[in-house]
Amino acid sequence: MEKRRIVLLGATGYTGQRVLRELLARGEKPTLAGRSRTRMLTLADRFEADLPVAEVDVTSTADLTRLVEPGDVVVSTIGPFMRLGTAAVTAAARAGAHYFDSTGEGTFARRVLLELDAVAAVRGATLVPAFGYDYVPGNLAGALALTRAGERARHVETGYFITRAGHGDELRYRSTMRDAYALTTGGTRQTLVASAAEAGFAYRSPRPWAAARVVDERVGKRVRTFHYGGVKRTAMTVPGTEHLGLPEVFPQLESVEVGLGWFGRWTRPVQIAATIQAPLLRSSKVRAALERWSGRLPGALREPDSDGRSLVIAVARDGQGRPLATTALTGPDPYEMTGSLLAWGAATPRIRMPSSSPVHTARSPPSVSTRSGSVPPRPECTKSTARRRAVDDG
Repeated sequence: MEKRRIVLLGATGYTGQRVLRELLARGEKPTLAGRSRTRMLTLADRFEADLPVAEVDVTSTADLTRLVEPGDVVVSTIGPFMRLGTAAVTAAARAGAHYFDSTGEGTFARRVLLELDAVAAVRGATLVPAFGYDYVPGNLAGALALTRAGERARHVETGYFITRAGHGDELRYRSTMRDAYALTTGGTRQTLVASAAEAGFAYRSPRPWAAARVVDERVGKRVRTFHYGGVKRTAMTVPGTEHLGLPEVFPQLESVEVGLGWFGRWTRPVQIAATIQAPLLRSSKVRAALERWSGRLPGALREPDSDGRSLVIAVARDGQGRPLATTALTGPDPYEMTGSLLAWGAATPRIRMPSSSPVHTARSPPSVSTRSGSVPPRPECTKSTARRRAVDDG
């Protein structure tokens, strides 16, 4: 069977280089697409690879529409996605090309499902946003915990944390605010600031006795506590694809919560600050100024420390909130995990999965290991029902 062409956007960036390295290790020769032909050729030479390059404006739908062809696989690492990523997924959907990206912006993933997934589907293509550290391990951990909990499970919470290697048992490592800086890139921090300015969402009942559904909810509205490995960790709520996919596979769920726990003991102060600044962020001028400022923070160009690791915890609870099952997944640092997952998805022939819940495949994704047993997730849900979750906020 002839290989599909893989078009990689953002290869010269930190995450993009990790995707490229993994693709080359799999014997792929992706087409590099970006604004600087010189930088892309230099990158290919550094990897000792003879790769085709396409000089295009990756934020231009017209440019990318001329580049992308039916059956291609587009892999995008261009963020912040709400500002820069729309052109790539739009061009892929219209061309009938398969699409994966590294977004951690749940609002962007939801927009893809709402506005473009049907466009791609009629052309035989699949759009899979957030196919990396955000939000594959959380979907997988949530599915495993819910499967272990059984039919009594009514609620599930997933928390994303970062740890360090070389400090004893990583499950007992307590991350700090410094880790949130030292283990991430300037681009990630800029995306975090941009995401805080976007309207978020959650999966819960909007009022007593009403059926649970996807509802609008600001980022950081709640703080959740996770107890695992003898360590208490806190995380503030964020929108993720778990809200969209897990209820389709586990329809008895009454709530799904996703938490970001990178800030250690500073989680609560960060959540309070996000609450205070929320009214200001309704102004487009304030949002733009804040995003510009975040791009000029000290260390914006430094690479993350090399000893980072990923930890994702999921807890399934009954109707009274009592824990029934907990699953913890560990893996490499978020960028290495994302590179491995995106390369695996792009290089896997005929991979089929619901866009909103990327874990329901015939085999588990690479780069993730479980600390609490392995239970096969339930059969995958359909893309039509996943789209319904994305739009069902009336």
